[in-house]
Amino acid sequence: MDNHNQECGQPASNAGGFFVGLLLGGAIGSGAMLLLAPQSGKKTRAQLRHQGLDLRDQVVETVEDAVTQARGQAHRITTGVQRQTRKLQQRGQDMLDEQKEAVSEFVDAEKTAAHNISSG
Repeated sequence: MDNHNQECGQPASNAGGFFVGLLLGGAIGSGAMLLLAPQSGKKTRAQLRHQGLDLRDQVVETVEDAVTQARGQAHRITTGVQRQTRKLQQRGQDMLDEQKEAVSEFVDAEKTAAHNISSG
């Protein structure tokens, strides 16, 4: 029975030893990481801040470029629409002038016909 208790107790001590080793290894690894880090936390934060500002500047520049391109495209579209509008207005005016002339000729012809009928 004593032998049974030793066998049962041994896995418990192995599990405890494993966890102690795990914690000790983690602590040693963390310490080594801090000692061997290429730069301090202050420098790392400054570098991250600098990279964040650079990224912000790149985003602002990209957005400004996109806005400039959109404005240029809108201007080209507006200019094209204005040009087409002027062409359509001129075409409409030309058609109106042609119709006025045709009606005027028709009225003159009717006046002449009426005058010929009354004179003849």
